[in-house]
Amino acid sequence: MLLELNPGDILRLKKPHPCGSYEWEVVRPGSDVSIKCVGCHRLVLMPRSTLERKVKQIQNAKGKAQD
Repeated sequence: MLLELNPGDILRLKKPHPCGSYEWEVVRPGSDVSIKCVGCHRLVLMPRSTLERKVKQIQNAKGKAQD
């Protein structure tokens, strides 16, 4: 099942980034997803298949949470 990702969505991952933040913002969706750490603003490019396994929760840009 493919996750529906849009720019501006906030993803909560299962494990924290070394800066301590669990939340990431989607910058560019696609087969390789570009995400930005909310805590330290580090950009990471990750294959969609890997990211889908790590996502715990999606919060839409509008503020509505999805599981």
